[in-house]
Amino acid sequence: MKHLIILFTFFLSAGIQAQTGVIQGTVTDALTNEPILLATVSIPGTTTGTTTDLEGTYKLEGLTPGLYILKVSYLGYEDQRRDEIQVTTARPVVLDFRLEEQSTQLEEVVVKASPFKKPEESPLSLRTIGVAEIQRNPGGNRDISKVIQTLPGVTTVSSFRNDLIIRGGAPNENRFYLDDVEVPTINHFATQGASGGPVGLINVNFIREVDFYSGAFPANRGNALSSVFNFQQVDGRSDRIGGTAMISATDLGATLEGPIGDKTTFLLSARRSYLQFLFQALGLPFLPTYNDFQAKVKYRIDQKNELTFIGLGAIDQFTLNLDANETEEQQYLINNLPESPQWNYTNGLVYKHFTDQGYWTFVLSRNMLDNRANKYADNDNSSEDNKILDYESREIENKVRIENTTRIGDYKFNLGGGYEFVKYDNRTFNRIFTSAGPQTVDFRSDLNFHKMALFGQVSRKWMDDRLILSLGLRMDANTFSDEMINPLEQLSPRLSISYALTDRLTMNANTGRFYQLPPYTVLGYQENGSLINRENKIDFIQADHVVAGLAFNTVTNSKISVEGYYKSYSDYPFLLHDSLTLANLGGDFGVIGNEPAISKSDGRTYGVEVLFQQRLYKGFYGIAAYTLGWSEFEDKDGRLVPSSWDARHIVNLTFGVKFGKNWEAGINWRFQTGLPYTPFSSASDLAQNWDVNGRAIPDYTRLNTLRSAPINGIDIRLDKKWFFSRWSLNVYLDIENLTANAVGLPQLILDRPLDENNHPVGGPVITNPNAPADQQRYALKEINDATGTRIPSIGVMVEW
Repeated sequence: MKHLIILFTFFLSAGIQAQTGVIQGTVTDALTNEPILLATVSIPGTTTGTTTDLEGTYKLEGLTPGLYILKVSYLGYEDQRRDEIQVTTARPVVLDFRLEEQSTQLEEVVVKASPFKKPEESPLSLRTIGVAEIQRNPGGNRDISKVIQTLPGVTTVSSFRNDLIIRGGAPNENRFYLDDVEVPTINHFATQGASGGPVGLINVNFIREVDFYSGAFPANRGNALSSVFNFQQVDGRSDRIGGTAMISATDLGATLEGPIGDKTTFLLSARRSYLQFLFQALGLPFLPTYNDFQAKVKYRIDQKNELTFIGLGAIDQFTLNLDANETEEQQYLINNLPESPQWNYTNGLVYKHFTDQGYWTFVLSRNMLDNRANKYADNDNSSEDNKILDYESREIENKVRIENTTRIGDYKFNLGGGYEFVKYDNRTFNRIFTSAGPQTVDFRSDLNFHKMALFGQVSRKWMDDRLILSLGLRMDANTFSDEMINPLEQLSPRLSISYALTDRLTMNANTGRFYQLPPYTVLGYQENGSLINRENKIDFIQADHVVAGLAFNTVTNSKISVEGYYKSYSDYPFLLHDSLTLANLGGDFGVIGNEPAISKSDGRTYGVEVLFQQRLYKGFYGIAAYTLGWSEFEDKDGRLVPSSWDARHIVNLTFGVKFGKNWEAGINWRFQTGLPYTPFSSASDLAQNWDVNGRAIPDYTRLNTLRSAPINGIDIRLDKKWFFSRWSLNVYLDIENLTANAVGLPQLILDRPLDENNHPVGGPVITNPNAPADQQRYALKEINDATGTRIPSIGVMVEW
């Protein structure tokens, strides 16, 4: 063994010597895609640089593996830079720059290339996250949703879920785009009617960067109230076949990429988890298994035309570990969690045609979600009489979107429209308890309708580019009901303003009205063969935003920003069975909104965000973020009360350092005040209620009057990279929730006698056996469902 270690160390040392990498790509006009000749491409702070040739291409060779900044400049165009570009020996880095033409010849203020993106349409509430930030994020385990949770305004429900609660809005208020293709689901085991889940399904190796909008949404991105995500993928390599193999404590995966002829490249990946083995070893009562697949094929027809195929899919299985029933907490979860297989996919084609003044984008896509769940009393499926839940649902969307982006003089225009055909079917059997008592929901629903949208945005720079104005307008309509058919009823204007007080300090503001369709679970609910929520005149949800702030870019690759926001909601679906607004749901497994509802709830969220973000500078990087926020929605009596996402104080501190010999370490600390929750009803222990629900009943007359304990967790990560000839090796240790911080909610379970092994014996204990049957009560006791599990992950990634 000693000799093997010496030999392995020798090969590592030998392989590292004299290995270099390459950065190459093209520099073109952002609107016309015409190549820019003699553009300067350089690495700031060094003498390394080059210029582009007749075809706009450049190549920087002989680079020592590591992270680089690249800057591109050309007279008459705005400078552009990319930060934290990972150069390896395994493959050349392909980095294309699309430069924006300057509207005027600057005289007073020189706008320097910034490491922080600020488009004309969205000058604030936008964070751009590079792939290096995603990969090294402590506790993130290469999951983009975990990385987002380190930014201001983002509330965390629990450490094991990826629900994105942005500025106090519900998890169903977010939209995701992958290279211009809308992707409804980005998480495994997704909550239907919302967007969260425990594990992300997008392969980080495909990602170049992510634009995260928490406000100031451009007009071409609709049906969102809290956030929009634009995932921009890399292209497959064009020189040869290559790939990546990844193994960690939770899953293993592989990526393959390369050329198909002279004009086409491809990227393919597949991943499978063995999380069920880890959870079984930890004694957890549920065993999730997930698989995902991703593909990108790009065909560059010529300089003016390109066609891209995008594919993303997942197959998930969620089963129960019936052997993990030693503690009452485990028994509670086993008795309440359903088994829920799920699969989904999104396929899309994106065609771009460039003209002399701009470009056209044509997007054709289809996505589908198949979600099922079943539950039996005491997990005994030997008889249909034990059935509590049998759910099966499918959501299908077929979409077309056409956009034209052009510049005429000093004005930039984006105009377009979209069409969707929606098909939704649902088969539900569910025994539930409502405010009217125990009920059995049993229906089948088959729904289809059409959705239409028109949008436009015009932007212009004034006063030597110191002042930027952008005005957008959007209209949405659909054929679901008479309330939604008129697009003028969903007129959605928005206005952005940015003014450069100095070359580094800007003042930014945005206001707008935004609309979102309620989830299909709400629209497709039936009673007695009728779409009851159509009869209830369910309507679009409306939110009016006002955001303003200051941003200061320092000379050391860092940014300091302060933003205040206010969002006013109206017409949120109010769920009649549960007697609360849909805005309070979505942060757990399962399905939300599958019940009668009316559009009546109002709400508001407001607060202040402070951010200091340090890009890599002299080996250091970090984020310090603080949010003070309020989130309030109406209760059943029309009173504004704290919502389930009213976190008030959120603090995130992330710090990392790069050492010599390609070592890197990072730490993340997150503090969040406790979230509101609702106490249980005194009717919970009634035998007739417990026999239906198997759990306690929330008392929504006291909605969100209690708060959980604060979240206070630490994550750490350690990386080591080796670079060899034509391949590289990355080994990492990532520990999520290092302090084993346990935050949970009280739950009620049956108080039954226990044997010497702590297993319950006998049936429920009736505390008043002489009472009439409809008044008999069970003995209950309180437990806490907090897990506080420390999750270590050791990963190995090989790239060639």
